[in-house]
Amino acid sequence: MTTEDLANDLLRLSARVSQWASRHADPGMPWAQVRVLSHVERLGPARVTTLAAADDTTQPTTTAQVQRLEADGLVERTPDPDDGRAHRVALTAAGREALARARRERAAAVLPLLDGLDGGPERVADAVDLLEELVAAIEADRPTPVPGA
Repeated sequence: MTTEDLANDLLRLSARVSQWASRHADPGMPWAQVRVLSHVERLGPARVTTLAAADDTTQPTTTAQVQRLEADGLVERTPDPDDGRAHRVALTAAGREALARARRERAAAVLPLLDGLDGGPERVADAVDLLEELVAAIEADRPTPVPGA
């Protein structure tokens, strides 16, 4: 198996696990809103344009999600100190709890499957460690090495 095959398998399989978990969990709100909450948690108070880019959606789509979340008391908009015309979106305490609840729901959907895997928790921990390294590389925005260079 080539490195390219491994990369494709990693992307394909991680997407399938994520999709399966989302289908088998009820976060109490649309998953699109959960994603916005997750981006706000990760980025801190951010403009809607930043959240849209993080979620790979349009600004109007993200604006609509933020408006729903704000109406539900899960986020709040405050003036952007760098630009008086803009606002930043931040999590409220209720938003943090809603995000934690959604994550618990997804984890609960996957837990029975993990319990049945060969190798036990150590094997799962090794996979998680590897994925954390990959995410750290992504978040550091490291340039991707060119194969054969």
